[in-house]
Amino acid sequence: MGLMHKQVFRVGLSVFVAFWLGLCNFCQPAMALTQEQKLVSEVWRIVNRTYLDDTFNHQNWAAVRQKILSASLPDQKAAYTAIQKMLKSLDDPFTRFLDPEQYRSLQVNTSGELTGVGLQIALNQQTGGLEVVAPIAGSPAEKAGIRSRDRIVKIEGIATQNLTLDEAAARMRGPIGSLVTLVIERDGEGQKEFRVMRDRISLNPVVAELHSTPEGLPFGYIRLTQFNANAPTELAHAINSLEKKGASAYILDLRNNPGGLLQAGIEVARLWLNSGTIVYTANRQGIQGSFESFGPALTNDPLIVLVNEGTASASEILAGALQDNGRAILVGETTFGKGLIQSLFELSDGSGLAVTIAKYETPNHRDINKLGIKPDKIISSAPITREQIGTEADQQYQAAMELLTKHSVLAGGAG
Repeated sequence: MGLMHKQVFRVGLSVFVAFWLGLCNFCQPAMALTQEQKLVSEVWRIVNRTYLDDTFNHQNWAAVRQKILSASLPDQKAAYTAIQKMLKSLDDPFTRFLDPEQYRSLQVNTSGELTGVGLQIALNQQTGGLEVVAPIAGSPAEKAGIRSRDRIVKIEGIATQNLTLDEAAARMRGPIGSLVTLVIERDGEGQKEFRVMRDRISLNPVVAELHSTPEGLPFGYIRLTQFNANAPTELAHAINSLEKKGASAYILDLRNNPGGLLQAGIEVARLWLNSGTIVYTANRQGIQGSFESFGPALTNDPLIVLVNEGTASASEILAGALQDNGRAILVGETTFGKGLIQSLFELSDGSGLAVTIAKYETPNHRDINKLGIKPDKIISSAPITREQIGTEADQQYQAAMELLTKHSVLAGGAG
C-alpha cells in the first residue's frame, strides 16, 4: 500500500481556510453545510493539498467540488457515491475511498496485530456460508481444535447467515481474556460448540524453512506474503534462525506479495544490504527524498528473489533495491508495476481515504510505474496451488534452486 499514516497539515490548512474565507467576502451568504457535504469537502481538501498530480488529471478541481456540492446528497450512501465519483475523475485506481468496514479491515491487516481468536474467515462462494480459511498458527482457535474448512454457524448464539464478513469478524474480536462461544459445523461430525478465550494475535507474514538442493546445499527458503508492521522483525528472526541451522544461501519468495507499508519494505531491504540507496521518492513539488542502508546486513550469503506479476508496491521497492545494488538475482516474471506511494487518512465519520502522494524510483532511477521490474532470468509458470509452492511442481522455485547450485550468484553479494 505504500506510506500509511495520519497526516495533519495545520499550516497548509489554515492558509487554505483563510483564502477560502477571503473569496467568500464576495459570495452570497452560504447555507450551512450538511454532514454529507462536510464529508465531501473533507475529502476534496485532502486531495487538493496532497495529491501527486497537481493538474488533478487535467481538470479544474475546484469546479469538481462545486458540482458535487450542488447535487442532492440526502444520506451517507449518497455522499459515499459522490466521493467515489469525484475520485474516479482522477483516473488513479490507488486514490480511493474506504467505507468504515474497509478502513478497519485495512488497519488490522497492516498493523499486524489484533485481539481475537485468530481465525481467517471467508464466505463460501457457492453456499454463502461463513467458513474458516485457516486458523492462525499458535492462535487460541488453532489450540481449541478449529480447522480449515470448518463452517461457523453461530457466534455468541447469533446465526451467522445474516452477518456480513466484517460483522462476523467484529463479533469474534474483543478484549484479551474474554470468552467467545462458536458453533462449528464439520463434514461428517455435525455441529459442535467451542468456547475460545481471546488473546493478542500476531499476523506473521513470514514462512521460513531450511531446504536443500539435490546436491545437498542447505539454503533458506523464505516466503514473505505482505509488508505489515511485523514483517521486518519476523524476517530478521527467520534469517538469524536459518543462519544457525546452516543455511549457506537464500531464496526470498515475493510472488503475489501485494506490498503494504513503505517503511516495512525499507527495513526489510536493510536486512540484506550492507550499504547503498534503497529507494528515491518524489512528491508533487518534485522534492526527492532517499532511504539508505547503513549495514551491517544479517547475511552476505547468495540471494535469489522470486517475483511475478502479483509482486507489487513495497515488494517492487525491495526487489528493485536488491537488483540495482547487485545483491540478488531476480527470477520469475515481470512485476506488477506500481511505482506510486499512498498515504492513508482517517475521515471524520470513521471512513478512510487512500491518496497517491508520491512516486518512487529504484536506486538506478528506474521509474517502474506501469512497467514493472524485469527479472534477470525470466521463467513463466503455470498456475499452482498453495501446497505446491516451493516444491518440484513450482518451476520458478526449481529454476532458482538450479541457479544456487551453479553458484551463479556472487558469494557475498555486493551489498
